[in-house]
Amino acid sequence: MALYLKAAEIMEKVEGKQGALKTLVYDSQFKNIKQLFALVCETQKFSSILQEIIESTKLLRHTKLKMPLAKVLVYDLLIGQGLKCGGSWKAMMMKHRSRLQAELARMKVKQKVSRNEDLLPCSVKHPAGDQLPRYVRVNTLKTTVEDVVDYLKRDGFSYLGKASRLEDLSLKDRYFLSDLHLPELLVFSPKTDFHDHFLYKAGHIVLQDKASCLPAHLLSPSPGSHIIDACAAPGNKTSQLAAIMKNKGRLFAFDLDGKRLATMSTLLLRAGVTCQQLANQDFLKVDPDNPQYKDVEYILLDPSCSGSGMVCLQDNTSADQEKEQARLASLASFQLRCLNHALRFPRLKRLVYSTCSIHKQENEEVVAACLQQNPGFRLVPLLAEWPERGLEPLPQCLRASTAKTLTHGFFVALLEKHIKALKVCAHICVVS
Repeated sequence: MALYLKAAEIMEKVEGKQGALKTLVYDSQFKNIKQLFALVCETQKFSSILQEIIESTKLLRHTKLKMPLAKVLVYDLLIGQGLKCGGSWKAMMMKHRSRLQAELARMKVKQKVSRNEDLLPCSVKHPAGDQLPRYVRVNTLKTTVEDVVDYLKRDGFSYLGKASRLEDLSLKDRYFLSDLHLPELLVFSPKTDFHDHFLYKAGHIVLQDKASCLPAHLLSPSPGSHIIDACAAPGNKTSQLAAIMKNKGRLFAFDLDGKRLATMSTLLLRAGVTCQQLANQDFLKVDPDNPQYKDVEYILLDPSCSGSGMVCLQDNTSADQEKEQARLASLASFQLRCLNHALRFPRLKRLVYSTCSIHKQENEEVVAACLQQNPGFRLVPLLAEWPERGLEPLPQCLRASTAKTLTHGFFVALLEKHIKALKVCAHICVVS
């Protein structure tokens, strides 16, 4: 049963935007990595179909299972190689097998297909993520870009220098190059695997999508700064901030989920981060006037979002539009509360707001509402050479997508306090 429990745990993290599937599997230290990886990948691929079967048969109500565990069990029972557990778990699932099989058969008849694979939408059969380059961020807390390039060349990779245009990032075999926008980023062919590589295990490189590297890069805090990473887990952006700071200063990192924070602590240890102060706390309940945050000048805010930009979570099957709109409205309201709260820190100079969402409702509309409510802040125009801009009327922001930037879908905005507002703040601080 350990296989299914671990697979369910990883499924929940992937769907909760807590990390990349492959990284979570390899970091789990499960005794049979290949078996776990295969089960999680296939369950994720059939996720929407499995959920429909589970909901139609009311399996959760009858078994008291949670959805991630139900998905991995139903996958192996109906589509995989059969259940690999015994005892009460197997007996429970076998009791419901006939109803589950009947629902799967009904779905095939309805869609006029004969194979399970034919139920999958085209976007899942041929996922865009399989065509994206493998991005590797060099962890400058432990090494240099030059040393990593030299090591990889000795390891059989062929270095092509720095990319000069986006088309250069379409690589094959063991060729790699330096990214044209981010100096610490190396780019490889789509399925290059580093999970068992020494450089990854030693924390010298971080497997991080290019778009995900943008927020910390654009915030660009100077060494010695005091910074807040408001919704920090799983921690890749936190470790990147620490590298930019050269581990000098204080990096306050908050996350409401204790398990995610524990995983993040392990990641930061491997990356050699020492300037962090982790807190299992809701950022919205952090007091901006607390003396320990009096010198915070930079905030990175990457709040919970729909995850609609993450290729592995994209689902083009028809959804209940009313429920989806209600969900987006709720997320946008939460995101705006987080933004407004973050801007209350008295010495704040710059804030990056980012999401892995493609929805305007979570991106430009949230930023526009925030600026209207906080006239002391303005948008900073970002990377003039970046190929995809924020939707009107906010072209100062950046967007990312599989088609235009060869990354996952992403959104980034940089807010900066006006000079007048900074002078007023400085005067108040001196007087007090």
